Amino acid sequence: MRWRGERESENVEDRRGMSGGGRVAVGGGIGLILVFVIGLLTGKNPSELLSMLQDSGTATEQPAGSRQPRPDDTTAQFISVVLASTEDVWTNIYRQNGAVYELPKLQIFEGQTQSACGGASAAMGPFYCPADQKVYIDLSFCNELRERFQAPGNFAVAYVVAHEVGHHVQNLMGISAKVQGMRGRVSEADYNKLSVKLELQADFLAGVWAYHANKMRNVLEPGDLEAALTAANAIGDDKLQQEAQGYIVPDAFTHGTSQQRMYWFKKGFETGNLSLGRYDDIR
Repeated sequence: MRWRGERESENVEDRRGMSGGGRVAVGGGIGLILVFVIGLLTGKNPSELLSMLQDSGTATEQPAGSRQPRPDDTTAQFISVVLASTEDVWTNIYRQNGAVYELPKLQIFEGQTQSACGGASAAMGPFYCPADQKVYIDLSFCNELRERFQAPGNFAVAYVVAHEVGHHVQNLMGISAKVQGMRGRVSEADYNKLSVKLELQADFLAGVWAYHANKMRNVLEPGDLEAALTAANAIGDDKLQQEAQGYIVPDAFTHGTSQQRMYWFKKGFETGNLSLGRYDDIR
């Protein structure tokens, strides 16, 4: 992805070098499935891992002006450029439909942080919190995406950021609240199916962003689509379950299969047409 010299967003909060504890939040990204996988790999109960994350951490902050350059500064700059691109694309799409796009914020944290949805840990992966309309990401996930999930390329990271911004769009449209309102009113298996549709639509919206970003600024390079699809494939529920436990439980899916995630991102990427990814039509 061509990004050098592009605008950086003013809506990035850089909290690297700080930490905070508290109740763990789930904002709708890769989220708890990573905690679940970690539990399976280590033999620990996922609920115990969550409790440990909730109880640990106190806030610390570096004195003003004491920050030194870091190896991940380039990644932070890249993510800021991607966020700016999503701002441009969604502002334009909303304007064309006679509406005003409310810009989300993105917090870069390290280890642990606090969100309006509760405490968050790097173990959760990137997520979106609808309560404060913020995307949260620990940059260590970018290394994990490349090394553990074998999804190299900066566009794989861009896909993840755009997916979380997709949850913000869903929040603005009232889709997220509608799905959350079904919790406790349907069975766990049925609610998981609703959650899968939400995640797949966010993948589609990430694809829509990529289509329009390239149309506006010609930012895509050869191999970018493949990088995003590799990432989508790597974090499918079926693939993660198979790797963690050796078998697949479809009723426990919350994000969709690898094939579904790739299909819906590619559909948005190739068409840029929002009408082709309505929530009720997601399968």
